[in-house]
Amino acid sequence: QVQLVESGGGLVQAGGSLRLSCAASGRTFSNYARGWFRQAPGKELDFVAAITWTGGSTVYADSVKGRFTISRDNAKNTVYLQMNSLKPEDTAVYYCAADLSVATLTSRGSRRSIGYWGQGTQVTVSS
Repeated sequence: QVQLVESGGGLVQAGGSLRLSCAASGRTFSNYARGWFRQAPGKELDFVAAITWTGGSTVYADSVKGRFTISRDNAKNTVYLQMNSLKPEDTAVYYCAADLSVATLTSRGSRRSIGYWGQGTQVTVSS
């Protein structure tokens, strides 16, 4: 069974940091682009960041540029999201995703085409 499992969420004060992990099992994702999305209560799912299968290229939403860093370890089948200088507006459920195409991850119109999703982890930033 293929699974993406997020971890590392929690409660943090504004200005703090968290590191999310997304471990894959059931198959190798070394040739898949990986990404992170988030959904705040009452809001739509938003793209956060994506990384190509080589790790050589990354894409970020404007709202997190300079604060968040996506990385991957293909040997561990894991992708990470380092979140610094957190703000209350970063509060959301964070989901990891995987797809053969980084364009599918970054395109707003392709969400339903994304191959794999995790179950989500809650991040709460207090003011």
